Amino acid sequence: MILNSFYAFVSSLGFGILFNIRGKNLIIASIGGGLGWFAYLLTSNLQPSVSFSLFIASMVVSIYSEIMARIYKNPVTMFVICAIIPLVPGGGMYYATLEAVKGNYEVALSKAFVTLFSAGAIAIGIIFVASISSILKKIKK
Repeated sequence: MILNSFYAFVSSLGFGILFNIRGKNLIIASIGGGLGWFAYLLTSNLQPSVSFSLFIASMVVSIYSEIMARIYKNPVTMFVICAIIPLVPGGGMYYATLEAVKGNYEVALSKAFVTLFSAGAIAIGIIFVASISSILKKIKK
């Protein structure tokens, strides 16, 4: 799990360079990618639902990004977009398209639904944490 989390860190680092994140912010955002993948692996070992594991991992990434954005006084999106990259279900999209091209429409539809639910779980996890953060900021004022 540690080695896989390191690979997620490196992939986030690459996308951070592509997104033009510089200096310590690049390392901080990449750590978020490794942390999110570690949370995904940990929760996927505890229960079988991929969507729930992605939801928990995206919440971990979002909480981490919110905290780092406050500490380093940068936008949350800079950290969360870079850190969420390892969780994006790109393989599911590829295999759904591949099965559709082969003519296996039932398998393609099944893979497409799993991918859609996975992407939705990631989005809901991010939105949930962002909403809670916004409410807490308003209460603080």
